[in-house]
Amino acid sequence: MRAEGPPLSDSKNTSDHKAGDKAAVKPDRGALIGVGGIWLAKWSGCLVLIAAAAVVLGWIIEQMWVILLPVALAIVVSTILWPPTRGMTKRGVPPAAAAGLTLVLFFAVVAGIIAGIVPSVVAQVPDLANKATEGINTVQDWVQGPPINLQDEQLDNAVHVVIERVQGSAASIAGGVFSGVSTAGSLLVTLGLVLVLTFFFIKDGPRFLPWLHSVSGRRAGRHLEEVLMRMWSTLGGFIRTQALVSFIDALFIGIGLVILGVPLAPVLAILTFIGGFIPIVGAFVAGALAVLVALVANGFTTAVIVLILIIAVQQIEGNVLQPVLQSKSMKLHAVVVLLAVTAGASLFGIVGAFLAVPVAAVTAVVIRYVGEQIDARAHERESAEDETEDETKALPAPGDTSAPDPNASPTNS
Repeated sequence: MRAEGPPLSDSKNTSDHKAGDKAAVKPDRGALIGVGGIWLAKWSGCLVLIAAAAVVLGWIIEQMWVILLPVALAIVVSTILWPPTRGMTKRGVPPAAAAGLTLVLFFAVVAGIIAGIVPSVVAQVPDLANKATEGINTVQDWVQGPPINLQDEQLDNAVHVVIERVQGSAASIAGGVFSGVSTAGSLLVTLGLVLVLTFFFIKDGPRFLPWLHSVSGRRAGRHLEEVLMRMWSTLGGFIRTQALVSFIDALFIGIGLVILGVPLAPVLAILTFIGGFIPIVGAFVAGALAVLVALVANGFTTAVIVLILIIAVQQIEGNVLQPVLQSKSMKLHAVVVLLAVTAGASLFGIVGAFLAVPVAAVTAVVIRYVGEQIDARAHERESAEDETEDETKALPAPGDTSAPDPNASPTNS
């Protein structure tokens, strides 16, 4: 017998119906453009709101800088003083006594360092000034001879222009150096607030997170506690690691300067240590100052040796010490660090440059935590969709008679 197939007309109708379904499913170009425009408008509005919020936040920070500066400096100092305070409290010392003793020892060490270098500075500055004058005269004689052959009038004009620019920018330079403390009223007021706040931070710090958790509630408190713990750990790791790296740099550069007989070697070593807390920029400024002092006091050859020494030490720091010691505490690209230091210095002077990298580090902690929460929520949604899809596949389709009936009895063929 010949197998009977479906009529041709039915087959044609079926193909026409499928073609019509495909044409109906195909989205319209105008509709796609509208969807894309709505998406772009939505995200543009979000970016505008974020930018407006950033401007408002910057204005609030500027208005409250008198309060925020001592708080920020006290938090930084607290990360340094918290380990010895915690060690004493674990051994039974009362928190107030442990915090007070730690502060006294800290300021005693700082005062001792300052008292040790001031006589050296006072004794060597006159001689350094005389040698600087001799160096300027030597440079002047050199540029007037071949192959440069500058005339006295040209040299005087150049010196006059340089002096005018320095005098014109002196006020802005001084304002940039002391902008952080001047907005707080005075140096003494700022230091007093930092001292008091540091005492209370290292004394009552462990009580803060439980109090914040109870005030903000279980759900928000859990996130705040986790983020603040990570921020504190990152900040403390950065400060302690940077202090170690800066100490190693200052030690080797200071030893080299002493061996070469460069004047003000202890002062330059301390400036190198302080400059290490301002990545990239601080090391460059401290190194340039050391080379300049060596050039004025000891001549061109010693300055070249000092330059080679500083470059070698900084290369060891950048390629060995920082990757090993700071890989887990910072996780910031060098471009981010440089932009943060530049922005902090332009907005708040030296204090802003000092605080820029810690602020960038704790901001990165918040961004990473938000990203983790988004990934976790997306994973939960994907898992729920997969489970729903599996359950849908397990159910028989409507009108499907091929599914086995669990109540049917088995038959023998």
